Amino acid sequence: MKTGAEKMPVTEMKNVGKARAEALGRLGVTEIGDLIRLYPRAYENRGDIKLLSEAENGEKQALCLVIATQPKRALIRRGMSLLKFRAYDESGTAEITYFNQDYLADKFRLGDVYRFYGKVERKRMPSGKDVFSLSSPIAEWVRSVPEELPPLVPVYPLTSGLTQNLVTKLVSEALLYLPKDPNSDTLPEEIRRKNELPSRNFALKNIHAPLCMRDLAAAKKRLIFEEFFLFSLGISFSGKKLSRAKGAKRCLINDISPLTELLPYSLTGAQSRAIAEIRRDMEKEEPMSRLLVGDVGCGKTVCAAAAMLMAVQSGMQAALMAPTEILANQHYGDLEPLFSKLGIKVALLTGSTAAAEKRKIYAALSESDPEKRIDIVIGTHALISEGVVFSELGLVVTDEQHRFGVKQRSALGDKGKNVHMLVMSATPIPRSLAMTLYGDLDLSVIDEMPPGRQRVDTFVVNESYRDRLCGFIEKLTGEGGQVYVVCPAVEEKEEEDEDVGIPMEDIGIGTLFDPYFDEKKSTPPLKSAVKYAEELGLRFPDLKVAFVHGKMKAAEKDAVMRSFSAGEIDILVSTTVIEVGVNVPNACLMIVENAERFGLSQLHQLRGRVGRGKRKSYCVLVSDSEGERAGARLDTMKTMYDGFAIAEKDLAMRGPGDFIASASSSGIRQSGDLRFRLADMCTDGELFTAAMTDARSLLGSDPTLESHPELLSEITELFDLDGSY
Repeated sequence: MKTGAEKMPVTEMKNVGKARAEALGRLGVTEIGDLIRLYPRAYENRGDIKLLSEAENGEKQALCLVIATQPKRALIRRGMSLLKFRAYDESGTAEITYFNQDYLADKFRLGDVYRFYGKVERKRMPSGKDVFSLSSPIAEWVRSVPEELPPLVPVYPLTSGLTQNLVTKLVSEALLYLPKDPNSDTLPEEIRRKNELPSRNFALKNIHAPLCMRDLAAAKKRLIFEEFFLFSLGISFSGKKLSRAKGAKRCLINDISPLTELLPYSLTGAQSRAIAEIRRDMEKEEPMSRLLVGDVGCGKTVCAAAAMLMAVQSGMQAALMAPTEILANQHYGDLEPLFSKLGIKVALLTGSTAAAEKRKIYAALSESDPEKRIDIVIGTHALISEGVVFSELGLVVTDEQHRFGVKQRSALGDKGKNVHMLVMSATPIPRSLAMTLYGDLDLSVIDEMPPGRQRVDTFVVNESYRDRLCGFIEKLTGEGGQVYVVCPAVEEKEEEDEDVGIPMEDIGIGTLFDPYFDEKKSTPPLKSAVKYAEELGLRFPDLKVAFVHGKMKAAEKDAVMRSFSAGEIDILVSTTVIEVGVNVPNACLMIVENAERFGLSQLHQLRGRVGRGKRKSYCVLVSDSEGERAGARLDTMKTMYDGFAIAEKDLAMRGPGDFIASASSSGIRQSGDLRFRLADMCTDGELFTAAMTDARSLLGSDPTLESHPELLSEITELFDLDGSY
């Protein structure tokens, strides 16, 4: 929680003028508290000092060396100078060079001891002797003993106009604004003691300037717990805030047989159970507030159609809101022919609906005469615009709920009085997490697929299979099929991050821990959607290749997706924007590049984009990662096809962070502060469970948080709640 001082703009600090404030703003830093929470992305372990003889060739290393020769300057060519000298320890001597830094000539004095940190070059001479050299290493003067210098040096994210030294200095100054009162803390003392967590001030100071690995681990554990705790508290408290009042219209006429008789198939047992749960809710005076979760293709839309039929039978209107126009069009195309046979009037309302048609729909929705009004409207965010007024709204259905927040659901629900609410998601998650992530909703699960749904064969390959994969693309498109290619990035980075030491995610949070993974992290270069689409266009000049990504305007994305759905595009290169998308029965191949970068549940969702028609379909996961864990995760996808089982596996292998890192995944649209800066890197499920349990326990003893006003203020701000409880 930001104190008064922490809410001050960064321009109140010394040495932060307009230009630096703008640079900091590009990192999301506008207030002093934001600077305090600009956590390092890695740490240089300069306290791990080695002898020259122990240094690995090409690896960054900390060395404690004595200056042996006076630095000499030389002009290499016009505009470039070289500063060179030697330094030694008990095991050898190294040649040290700096380019265009003549001012350092007077810094290094004979006999002085410096801690150098940089990449060591080690060459074996014909004589058998090793020669060492360092180019432009970081140099810190040792006054008496090396232990006086900080062992772990933070490495911060940067942008143009900022350097590591400057950001480090600014963060150090910002930490001076922390409250002096040692009792000032976001977490109640009893919760800190129970979970063996340090104070807030200790954690914030030691995440930036730790004196040892143990203090850093304790700081990270505390801050991760706090993020989980506030998240769980906010979700649970919001669920209480949204508790359902009496006064909903009861749906006592709920015979869905007219609908099921029109279907060319029978309902599965899971669909029947879900509809029964919906029916029981809608028979009550308390408004239904239910989440319907199931795999892609499991038949959630039919369950929603059954709910809408019950509402219309009982004299009410229903609204279905989808996140994109193309998905809204798809729902309309599927449902309107069914309902029209039952004499139920259905309309489509999106941003692209013509103005004259909108006026007609507005009038028909507000019509009091049941014979003249629209019974069901399907649309996008256009449904929550001011012009939309319902005469008898009784049911709201939102599809792909993670695209909408509680406020957006409420905005549509507020167009009626005590309306029933059904939200759908194609992202199977473990029940243990669902009960927390969707605290304001009851849960229905469709864990059974309709008979005849084809299985998508899944393969894991590396770059050596590229030519064969391109041949496979040519074969399938030649037969009339279509291809998805998913990349983890929109555009290529200008340069890959160099090795900077210990990444933040490698810092353990247990009492005893190993700061490094057992295996070296392998980070193959990222495939970008834009560049790869260009490459495929050149490789397949006779095929139509297009790309779509989240940075495009909604109208542009929809236009591309409509073209792909219509068969006008052979290969669609995309980011995960198509994870939730249109039904393209002709798409028969899903290729996921850098597959190691995705969670299992996300890969399963992507795989669900194909295999939706009669064509035999395939999913190919491409990864050059050499890590054993990444390989084991991807191998899981070859043999596992049940979305809920995959979600449980993902939770066990990666922890809960994968499911909660996205602010929108909670169903509550958070404001900017709670962004899971650390928690999305945590793989310790026990810590999440502890935070969730303690949050619920606290609300059990203090339901309105009257005794914890600081927490009430915190979650009100973080979750963008209106504070009226």
